[in-house]
Amino acid sequence: MKKKVVGLGEVLWDLLPERTCLGGAPANFAYVTTLMGDQGIVASRVGEDSRGVEALRRMEELGLNIDYVQTDRQRPTGTVQVEVDTKGTAQYEIARPVAWDSLEWTPDWQQLAEEADAVCFGSLAQRADESRNTIQRFVRAAPPSALKVFDVNLRQNYYSQEVLSESMKLADIVKLNDEELPKIMSLNKFPHKDELSSAQQLLSAFDLKLVCVTRGGRGSLLVRGRDSSEHPGFRVRVADTVGSGDAFTAGLVHEYLHGASLALMNEVANLVGAWVASEVGAMPAPKRGALENSLSEIR
Repeated sequence: MKKKVVGLGEVLWDLLPERTCLGGAPANFAYVTTLMGDQGIVASRVGEDSRGVEALRRMEELGLNIDYVQTDRQRPTGTVQVEVDTKGTAQYEIARPVAWDSLEWTPDWQQLAEEADAVCFGSLAQRADESRNTIQRFVRAAPPSALKVFDVNLRQNYYSQEVLSESMKLADIVKLNDEELPKIMSLNKFPHKDELSSAQQLLSAFDLKLVCVTRGGRGSLLVRGRDSSEHPGFRVRVADTVGSGDAFTAGLVHEYLHGASLALMNEVANLVGAWVASEVGAMPAPKRGALENSLSEIR
């Protein structure tokens, strides 16, 4: 049975040296969620400009539900200047203020929150007060049974200890990378000895169900209660890493919702993340029209 899974936050255009790609963690997440067989829904805001019109058209073309993407008359559609180094690693320069800085709480969003099986939200889209209040209200409005996933994304200076702490208190799952983990521990004045002990401390401090630490091309660590799972990742020729972390999150959430073991969650999440990293852009088309075909080539 398809789960209703919401990507909540920023939709934007990634402006790379050779091309412009639709992106933003919630859209990337919702796209891969849909490929995996659940119903991925984007809850965001774009400008009433040419980039906003094109973003809506492109999301529809990709099979995404855009009924909950708001439009903004005053602010432009979000953009990010992306520089990719020789190893395929991306650096971001994020424009502000933009449409997704003014996410609005509406009756439609209230209903969506109440119907969601899962909602994934990040720290970047909470850089402005209005959007932060709306995002946190959305997560609180979701039913107790809904899975709340906080995907940490420490970009530029668009985060604070207060926002990170509030978000982790709202979440069931926290996902962050191995560079963000020491910063999170330091901001919360927790000791950081190693990834496992730090993940266990976050589990306890914020009453979480699962902590995920990603390690780029070196796989990931999942920690749930006293159990943990490490995965070495998959070796692929990296095209660019834009969106690979969001794909990882989509794979993780899909498997969690469908009752997978910790090891299977880790395997599938790494597999989907590696596939996106091996392709150009954050929302690549699956080979021969099916995600299974793309993933089988990596395996």
